[in-house]
Amino acid sequence: MRIGYDATAMLGPRTGIGVFVTELGRRLALRPDTTLRAFALTWRGRGELDERTLPGAHIVRRPMAARPLRTAWLRADHPTIERWTGRIDVVHGPNYVVPPARRAAEVVSVHDLTVLHHPELCTADTLAYPDLVRRAVRRGAWVHTDTDSIGVEVTEAFAVPPERVVTVPLAPSVVPPAEGADGRHLAAAERYVLALGTVEPRKDLPGLVAAFDAVAASAPDVNLVVAGPDGWGSEALDLALERSQHRQQIVRLGWVNEAERAALLRGATVLAYPSLYEGFGLPPLEAMSVGVPVVATSVGALVETCGDAALLVPPKDTDALAEALTSVLERPDTAAELVRRGQENLRRFDWDRTTAEMLELYRRAVG
Repeated sequence: MRIGYDATAMLGPRTGIGVFVTELGRRLALRPDTTLRAFALTWRGRGELDERTLPGAHIVRRPMAARPLRTAWLRADHPTIERWTGRIDVVHGPNYVVPPARRAAEVVSVHDLTVLHHPELCTADTLAYPDLVRRAVRRGAWVHTDTDSIGVEVTEAFAVPPERVVTVPLAPSVVPPAEGADGRHLAAAERYVLALGTVEPRKDLPGLVAAFDAVAASAPDVNLVVAGPDGWGSEALDLALERSQHRQQIVRLGWVNEAERAALLRGATVLAYPSLYEGFGLPPLEAMSVGVPVVATSVGALVETCGDAALLVPPKDTDALAEALTSVLERPDTAAELVRRGQENLRRFDWDRTTAEMLELYRRAVG
């Protein structure tokens, strides 16, 4: 099978979608029954994809400028992707945008519907995603979602026939070997609560800072570490930090490299993931994979992903979040039970299984 594959998300800082595109793309490129033709929708990043990034893939080297192309695809189904890839059987847009095709089947991944539920949290570029998805659906595109809860939302929001919306779960990447002591050094504490990911309003990091203030009042030896690049709306986090009564116990690291990220995960006492809305949630699974207990919010996708392997609290409930964190920090039996459940939960997620199920989706779309 000849697959056109948008690998743009592999470029730039690591994101959850970037992990998905990387893990799936590398496996598809090495299969004997597939030919992967990878392209990047970027002008500035043209030429950054190469065979070392995706061993075994055929890299499309002709430049593709994202903004002009997306503008064109909002108005018409031209130019088609075969202009760059040549003849293919299916094209997969793993990040909300699938190019129109002349003859190939189309598959688009929709990871969540933040853009519809919380447009105030979105950038101008992402606000165009719903119309691009609608056009793709009208062309007959199949839709991949990471969880059933998002699949239901997609079916309702875009009037997609349910049989054309297919859930294929993601999986955590293997956390590289690292010393937990290095993570504790970065955290400047032997015990710390870790928040990992891009700083954006959807992650409700200001709410986490408020909850940590309540935790720190009785835990002077515990720090809060916020690690991840600024997205947008980071001013709210800055303001929360300024107002924090325990600012001296909060470490904001910004972007960290892979080695630092691994060390922080392996050294953490608990991972906090207080998202207001989520499509899947890879960091909680990564934490479980290295034996770190998780406290997260009970939003639909995280309920599916975490199951009973995390303490789940209502979103924006600062008191409940503080209570859950304190429970893990002060009760070793609670932490140990969460670690045990986390190991069991991980058996449901595997990148090889994800790849096989995505390939089956491609076959259905082509058929």
